[in-house]
Amino acid sequence: MSNNFQIRRRDLLLRASGAAAVSGLGAWPLASLAQSGWPTKPVTMIVPFPAGGGTDAFARPLSAQFAKVVGKTLVIDNRGGAGGTLGASIAAKAQPDGYTLFMGAVHHAIAPSIYPKLDYDIEKDFIPLALMANVPQVVVVNPKRVTASNFKEFLAYVKANPGKLNYASAGSGTSHHLAGELFKQQTGTFITHIPYRGAGPALADLISGNVDCMFDGLGSSAQHIKSGRIKALMVSGKTRNPAFPDVPCAAEVGLPDYTVTTWYGLWTPKGTPAEVQARIIEDMKKSLSGDEIKGIWASNGAEIPTLTQAQFGAFVSAEVKRWAAVVKAAGVTLE
Repeated sequence: MSNNFQIRRRDLLLRASGAAAVSGLGAWPLASLAQSGWPTKPVTMIVPFPAGGGTDAFARPLSAQFAKVVGKTLVIDNRGGAGGTLGASIAAKAQPDGYTLFMGAVHHAIAPSIYPKLDYDIEKDFIPLALMANVPQVVVVNPKRVTASNFKEFLAYVKANPGKLNYASAGSGTSHHLAGELFKQQTGTFITHIPYRGAGPALADLISGNVDCMFDGLGSSAQHIKSGRIKALMVSGKTRNPAFPDVPCAAEVGLPDYTVTTWYGLWTPKGTPAEVQARIIEDMKKSLSGDEIKGIWASNGAEIPTLTQAQFGAFVSAEVKRWAAVVKAAGVTLE
């Protein structure tokens, strides 16, 4: 190869990388530059729980707003099962071209400690993009089955009647399940756990009166609390939630360490070009910035996080470690 050819090739590479830097996206590999037109077709978002759950409560309005911002449809593909791990497994194996996104949740930081035979790794097989919503857990009851008028009465009844009440969850090993286990640990009580295939079916049975209570994410329970179908007794954490100012927080009722949040995040399969990642993040930020989305998040008691991509990745790693300790204390394992 001649020196002149090497010099020309070097100059072309420098010009290409310089153009990328000017665009504000950094010096991406040349192969990814061909993806600059993303999206040119509908994008699929895998939601690893049945319709009607907390993830759905945020994914569906987000998909509608995304379509307005980008001009392409964002199709919600509900793939429930195995505490959210079935959908995650499908997403991990998808083509890493930016046309399959994965909207997971705190459950996916719990799963590595619960399921010893997962065929994916949330930290190695996915690229974390953004934290989309953060909501506190809430203790909700069916008012016809549980007549306690407040949390104090509820706790007194549970202590006096171990095992008489039951609680529904989105599945064994989900945040709903472990929120209940953590509650039992911190209060010295026992409530029977009934796992479902997603928060939607669990919540439906709570509303219909087939189960007594639930440790749910506020996002999926909010509208049913407002309608009176279920009653909120406590939100986790140290402060009341602005959307439900009359519901006491855990710290107020004597549980200062009961802090459980249900968060929802966005991932893409490992190998997705960096330029496409940047475009997805940019378009999602635009989607979340609209007044309509802000109103929906607020009505569901949710915050719109401001973490960077790197911060979200670090947050997920910290959550994996945090929940591993809770799982160990609860002695929960699944095949």
